[in-house]
Amino acid sequence: MRQIFRLIKIYKIIMKNSLDKDILNFKYLWLVNIFRIFFPSLWFRSSSLSRGERIRKTFEELGPIFVKLGQTISTRKDLLPDDIAEELVKLQDKVPPFSGKEAKRVIEKALNDDITNIFEEFEIEALASASVAQVHAAKLNGNEVVIKVLRPGIENIIIKDISLMYSIANTVDKIWEESKRLKPVEIVSEYEKVIFGELDLVKEASNANLLKRNFTNSSYLYVPEIYFDYSKKNVLVMERIFGIQISNKEELKKNNINIKRLAEKGTEIFFTQVFQHNFFHADMHPGNIFVSYENPDDPKYCAVDFGIMGSLSESDQKYLALNFQAFFQRDYKKVAELHVDSGWVGEDTRINELENSIRSVCEPIFEKPLKDISFGNVLLQLFSVARQYDMQVQPQLVLLQKTLLNIEGLGRDLYPDLDLWVTAKPFFEKWARDNMGLSSIIKKISKNSPKFLNEISDFPETLSLIRKKLNDTKLDSEISNLKSEVKNSRLKNVILFIILLTMIFYEIIQ
Repeated sequence: MRQIFRLIKIYKIIMKNSLDKDILNFKYLWLVNIFRIFFPSLWFRSSSLSRGERIRKTFEELGPIFVKLGQTISTRKDLLPDDIAEELVKLQDKVPPFSGKEAKRVIEKALNDDITNIFEEFEIEALASASVAQVHAAKLNGNEVVIKVLRPGIENIIIKDISLMYSIANTVDKIWEESKRLKPVEIVSEYEKVIFGELDLVKEASNANLLKRNFTNSSYLYVPEIYFDYSKKNVLVMERIFGIQISNKEELKKNNINIKRLAEKGTEIFFTQVFQHNFFHADMHPGNIFVSYENPDDPKYCAVDFGIMGSLSESDQKYLALNFQAFFQRDYKKVAELHVDSGWVGEDTRINELENSIRSVCEPIFEKPLKDISFGNVLLQLFSVARQYDMQVQPQLVLLQKTLLNIEGLGRDLYPDLDLWVTAKPFFEKWARDNMGLSSIIKKISKNSPKFLNEISDFPETLSLIRKKLNDTKLDSEISNLKSEVKNSRLKNVILFIILLTMIFYEIIQ
């Protein structure tokens, strides 16, 4: 029954904002419109707002969970018209806090003690509030800390809303022709992974700790200390950060922050995370980034909120780096081949067709100076073209794209003349040296040597077995089976070759 009432509310908000007129344009639209007779407030509608503004307003009115969905959709610019994408980016996850007394109750239950026995000070009024959690200031063992508390009952709310979103998405997928391009079920699935990733604060604490280790003694990024003994699934205690919010340009200027260096460092942090650590903060919007004012000439970033992190497989990392290099060399055939080799598009894709499609989209980009070329939009264009060739959604690449767009946007907002290619090129070159040169081959051999030596130690037994099989009438079928087993393993092929050579040598010396 609650779902029905929720569905009615969603319907009224959608219709109030006239989304049926130019958004939900499908052949069964009259079935949707007919229900308006039951709601007099919907009989006469008019709006001076643009299509994108009305869609943004709809998400805002539907509530914080749908706001987050809108934020997720905004990262998929490859699926959206520009006017809608630009408006959805403006969605702000700002909601009224829940009761401080309720937060206190949740903390005491999670930590199994009275709050006054744990913290010397606790501010009952929330420091900040969002859709999933809110933050309270406190003092622990003489240290300034913040306590992140999940909203009570938020998981059940999300489960119900996700279920409803899937129902709507599946219905739309069946009756709306545009759904083949926009893929509503796929979008809800992506959102589900993001939102549920934010509900486990122990996982967030672990994410923060790993990121902190990666940037130990770094002059680039500071990650707050995590107090694991006081952190549970719904409560997280960490060091309080004091700094300037990166979007507050007036305050940055007032504190004489080197803006150019700050913008450069932001992009350097991103490429360090992706190509050196292979573990990146995937939610680096302005609300989660602060700037330390201790050293204005060489400013340091301070990050918070580690619920959404990303990483790439070794192959994705490789193909991403090579794609960027090939793109800036205008080697579109190489870009096309890399998309096929990586498995991002089907192996039956015609290289020359994909090459021409990529060229038609990318060549106009090079009409601009390199410093004006957006890396995020490059990725966007490449993925957009690839989707025409049935590119499967790569969640890790979507996160990467979102993060890159955020970082790049922040950098260019701070310093419009930021040349991202100058910043990025040394990282690509270093990655290539470390992963594709002779030294990388030696490292891989060294890493796998224990396994290799273990296999070598089995050679005598293997030789004995093969000699016995020489008189076996079923030798042919055994060899056939052996070939089948080693077909996909280079290491085993090498070992078999060595065994055969050894057998020949052994027979010669007998």
